[in-house]
Amino acid sequence: MSTLRPAAELFSLEGRTAIVTGASAGLGARFAAVLAQAGATVFAAARRIDRLKELADTDARIHPVACDVAAEADRERLAETALAATGRIDILVNNAAVSGETRAEDESPDAFADVLGVNLTAPFHLSRLTAEAPGPPGGRSIINVSSILGLVSASPLGGASYSASKAGLIGLTRELAGQWGSGGTRVNALAPGWFRTEMTAELFADERSSRWVGRNTLLGRGGEGHELDGALLFLASDASTYCTGQVLTVDGGWTAR
Repeated sequence: MSTLRPAAELFSLEGRTAIVTGASAGLGARFAAVLAQAGATVFAAARRIDRLKELADTDARIHPVACDVAAEADRERLAETALAATGRIDILVNNAAVSGETRAEDESPDAFADVLGVNLTAPFHLSRLTAEAPGPPGGRSIINVSSILGLVSASPLGGASYSASKAGLIGLTRELAGQWGSGGTRVNALAPGWFRTEMTAELFADERSSRWVGRNTLLGRGGEGHELDGALLFLASDASTYCTGQVLTVDGGWTAR
């Protein structure tokens, strides 16, 4: 029987380096803060550097990096910044995303491709940069933030490019887990349900839409940001060393209907 490790040690991220994209607000800002509180040195990336600096002021372990994940050069610079400062990348949280048009007939092929560029191509490239980075062998964790809309239809709300990108991210997660598992790099997806963020502000501001979320969620409400903390720490830490290629759904029971 293996030695029983203290729970606090199991979830500790002391000495580790993390990158979180889309960290200027909402779930991304929360993810960066949670990882830093667990002991990680966090490179928080987004386009809105002013928001990132405000976040960094709350914890000295958070370092703001201006980054447009749609740009290949910015993605490379983000990885280089983390490596130059700490010499390693242990955790990557691919959180940055854009929503696209609601109605498929309103979305041009170019606009569709732009959404996939941010939501799918960027996570692929950053995952490669992380897996190829120098550092201690094994133990890396890549967390792709998908969505329940990568698992079920968004109807009646719609969102063809967003749903396609989030479903693609789940497929990418499984494939990279298969290719990189023997080297010790774990790749998992986190699929949140309806959480209050900038992207869903209008949804929750509308009384009818808010009731729709409550009516179709087994817990009868939308999620609060802190209700993803445990799932994130599980996937990022040694608590999940035998977990890869999985989709951890945190949705209040939406997909269990």
